[in-house]
Amino acid sequence: MNIQIPELSLIVLIGATGSGKSTFAKKWFGNAEIVSSDRCREMVSNSENTKDASADAFDLLYYIVGKRLKRGLLTVVDATNVRSEDRKNLVALAREYHTLPVAIVMNLPDKVCLARNEMRTDRSLAGHLVTNHIHALKRGIGKLKTEGFRKIFEFHTEAEVAAITGIEREPLWNMKKAEHGPFDIIGDIHGCYEELCTLLTKLGHRVDAATHSVEVLTGRKLLFLGDLCDRGPASPAVFKLVMNTVKEGTALCVPGNHDMKLLKYLRGSNVKLSHGLKMTVDQLAAEETSFIDALKVFLDSLVSHYVLDDGKLVVAHAGLKEEMHGRGSGAVREFCLYGETTGEIDEFGLPVRYNWASSYKGKAMVVYGHTPVYEPQWFNNTIDIDTGCVFGGKLTALRYPEKELVDVPALATYMAPTRPLRVPGTGNNLQHEQDDVLDIEDLMGKQVIETRLLNLVTVREEYTTAALETMSRFSIHPKWLIYLPPTMSPTETSTLPDYLEYPTGAFSYYKKNDVTKVICEEKHMGSRAVVIVCKDSTVVNRRFGLEEDSIGTCYTRTGRAFFTDKTLEQAFLGMVRDALTERNFWEEMDTDWVCLDSELMPWNAKAQALLQHQYAATGAAAVHAMTDVVETLRTAANLPELAPLLKGYEERAEMCRQFVDAYRQYCWEVKSLSDYQLAPFHILATEGKTYFNKDHVWHMETIARYCGGEGNPLIPTKWKLVDLEDERSIADAVNWWEALTAKDGEGMVVKSLSFIERGSKGLLQPAIKIRGREYLRIIYGPEYTLEANLNRLKKRGLGAKRGLALREFALGVQAIEHFVAKEPLRKVHQCVFGLLALESEPVDPRL
Repeated sequence: MNIQIPELSLIVLIGATGSGKSTFAKKWFGNAEIVSSDRCREMVSNSENTKDASADAFDLLYYIVGKRLKRGLLTVVDATNVRSEDRKNLVALAREYHTLPVAIVMNLPDKVCLARNEMRTDRSLAGHLVTNHIHALKRGIGKLKTEGFRKIFEFHTEAEVAAITGIEREPLWNMKKAEHGPFDIIGDIHGCYEELCTLLTKLGHRVDAATHSVEVLTGRKLLFLGDLCDRGPASPAVFKLVMNTVKEGTALCVPGNHDMKLLKYLRGSNVKLSHGLKMTVDQLAAEETSFIDALKVFLDSLVSHYVLDDGKLVVAHAGLKEEMHGRGSGAVREFCLYGETTGEIDEFGLPVRYNWASSYKGKAMVVYGHTPVYEPQWFNNTIDIDTGCVFGGKLTALRYPEKELVDVPALATYMAPTRPLRVPGTGNNLQHEQDDVLDIEDLMGKQVIETRLLNLVTVREEYTTAALETMSRFSIHPKWLIYLPPTMSPTETSTLPDYLEYPTGAFSYYKKNDVTKVICEEKHMGSRAVVIVCKDSTVVNRRFGLEEDSIGTCYTRTGRAFFTDKTLEQAFLGMVRDALTERNFWEEMDTDWVCLDSELMPWNAKAQALLQHQYAATGAAAVHAMTDVVETLRTAANLPELAPLLKGYEERAEMCRQFVDAYRQYCWEVKSLSDYQLAPFHILATEGKTYFNKDHVWHMETIARYCGGEGNPLIPTKWKLVDLEDERSIADAVNWWEALTAKDGEGMVVKSLSFIERGSKGLLQPAIKIRGREYLRIIYGPEYTLEANLNRLKKRGLGAKRGLALREFALGVQAIEHFVAKEPLRKVHQCVFGLLALESEPVDPRL
């Protein structure tokens, strides 16, 4: 005999001491699944036999059971549980966590329990106590169903227990994680049959309106969010179409509150024919009895909600809180049908609904309807797609996973809404309104951030304070911060005597990780800048939620404004926008905004203070000092013992001049906007898309189409594709780097051809920089090329820097993917904030 239990349930073992509960539990359930009262008693008192520890033991048992049920784990309670008051606490826990309680009763003969109790060597109870257990069990066994147990299994003999061949765990009807779609999810229809047929056709499906049948586009599946009937002109036709597609296996449907009210009426319940129900009843009067019977069966079969696509998608008529996903209880079904109300009545005489989505922080996207809105409303990874078709609005579908919205207008206003779809004085974008203020609790303390590239990234608590300081005092408006670039690791230290960095080190890194092709990009003599450009200011408000007269922003790697003069910034961005517009960027990329990872020149545009107070001051002082020393030593040149000292100082004087020449290459006078140059090297994102799946050649070639020409600040980046299995290709790239650096260029960046590359040991460095010999004087000081200094620098360690680069890369990618997916700003900023916090890690800043 097989026992069938829900996959998620609270199994309560009931029986007297000696009835075999513990043996049964160990045979059929995992050790972690069993919560034993004896084990809890031992944990709180060091002994299972400490009689006065029972109260503490059961406090611990209830706590553990609650934590397991909260996490959605099947749990078995191994205790006598023969008294109704003991079971009451467990049933209450099951209800709190929307879990089905199941009773497995060991109602074995008295003599069996007594005999087994006497045979126990660990401990035994007095015979009269076992008898009391048995009597208590028999008194209460008939009440188990009324106590709330959904399934009850009772065994009377040892033979019955021995006959059990297995325990089958049945998934709840709402669990369809193996269904991956893609789905076309359709909002509240309310009898609008013609609009439904038009929408299905627009989605690419073939509809036969006469037979109420749909040939669903190959590979896709329909999902109906309920409220199929009432108020509209053709509820029976809608039912027929939905019933046919569900029967054919090409659709799923969840019930709406109007559908369930109709079911009650059809079953003979006394319900008021209000809110459009009378229209449906009148329309059904013309239908055959066989259809009415089939309709009752169909409505009765509808499951409250579905969990789909490995748990990443949840659909329910009125939405669903995270703790209810995949659970089964009356409370869950009630929430799915009606949502949650505050108990108040608004000015239209309608109940005020609690906006459960405002506090939703679940990983699953929740798609729902029930509450009509003027436009589909994204909010905290949820979306309401009931756009009030029956009220003269439109019928909307969400294509998943594409997150594409498709709609058709209502052909008429079939019923005037009690509450207007668009309420004057209220904003349409709740997400932007909520994101105006970030919750500090979401950002402070130790952070463990999920990323798709590195799984979990941990940020230590002590680093978050510095990040908070940066974000609150120095950064641009947080709504602009959708991405921060990672730090970049240098190549392995060169073995060549005169070089600290050389291209062959980077090539060797990628080759030993089985990468066959890399791209080398010239490193511009500027500063890293993230540039967001919108087609116009209305996009800034709609997509970024900012009420400001701008078309974008330009910020540094740590989130600070690149231009201190806002007017200058917007004028510069206007030039970029105009260049993109002139070359049809918006049409080609099907977007109205873009985020670019770039280099902005000249360097002194951002680092003017650094140049004046550090480099220029150091360079001037060094050159003057060394010149004076050399001249003094030359006056004493007739002393042979000073010749080596003179030679050394002449070399050091030359190094100081080289230091000045090196940083001067990065600076030119900025007199007007035309003196600024922007070299994008990554198209990070546009509306609905990121471009991490495109290789670096695509990025270079695509960007080049929009560069150059009169008045265009966009300039292309020189690059080479290198075959690491071809020595000539490698030699050509090395020669190219040597030529670049010989002309006082900074150097180059080497990247795998793929934007994201994994090796046998995990994620590879997204980019490795190889800086020129002279440029490194700016970093390590004028005299770094002295043999003693260079030998010491060659011992530098790169492990910490490379680990930091990978974690920051994963966080940056995750942040902008959250934004593009229209997830709440707190999820974007957890990644951005984490990246800023990682900047506090003690890593040599010269690397």
